[in-house]
Amino acid sequence: MGNFTQTNGISLHYLDHPGNEPPLILLHGLTANAHFFDGLAASSLPNRLLAVDLRGRGQSDKPDVGYSMADHAADILGLMDNLNLDQAILAGHSFGGLLACYMAANFPERIAKCIVMDSGFLHPNVKELIKPSLDRLGQRIPSWEAYRDAIKNAAYWQGFWDTAVENYYRADVQSNADGSVQARSRPDNIAEAIDKALAEPWPAIFAKVQQPTIMLHAPGPFGAPGSMPVVPPEQAQETVAALPNCRYKAVPGNHMTMFFGDNVAVLAQEISTFLEETGD
Repeated sequence: MGNFTQTNGISLHYLDHPGNEPPLILLHGLTANAHFFDGLAASSLPNRLLAVDLRGRGQSDKPDVGYSMADHAADILGLMDNLNLDQAILAGHSFGGLLACYMAANFPERIAKCIVMDSGFLHPNVKELIKPSLDRLGQRIPSWEAYRDAIKNAAYWQGFWDTAVENYYRADVQSNADGSVQARSRPDNIAEAIDKALAEPWPAIFAKVQQPTIMLHAPGPFGAPGSMPVVPPEQAQETVAALPNCRYKAVPGNHMTMFFGDNVAVLAQEISTFLEETGD
């Protein structure tokens, strides 16, 4: 189901999962890829799902520069134009949730609703928090198995692993001639995306989002038991309060596991309920 479209000067890769209209455009997190949403696509959610590899990630082009919110938004608008979509519902996880709000605020005629999944005001120390992820992006790992096992043992998975998780990470790496693998995303590109996101006036942007919106928050610990969630409850509530037409719902799991295993069925049901209650 992989597709490519030319938009905003790049080739953008996306997965088109058939279903009912209106379509949901799925926007992944900072260093993720479109396969992060495979579990959601296999769930009971009836809508057509368009899962995008944002620029610099997955199989989309990776220009040396150009990772502002405006750049990302122009890519998605071009995708919509190429697919003859006058409007769409945006569903974004983490960084993708910020992008969804940015687009809703700046292009309100194109965005019908927003589903914000475990996203919110950027933590002031976000660059420090994601440094391990940036370091991983620049590494060559001897084999796919070594790459997989290192991630599989990460504390935030809490022993949780299945085929969907493994397929997501397999899509995240490229293989080299010597058998080694490395992440498709480049650390410089991701660092630019963070810097540009930090420079945005998020309180003013959130205040302009008039579309029906839901915050689906995963309060589970991101690590060993007792660890903090990626989005603390108070930060989630601050984001909900900053969005004029937003409701809140907690879902099981943490920042990652909310999309896998039995948790994804709950996530899909909450999305369906929100769409039904707001007119879709």
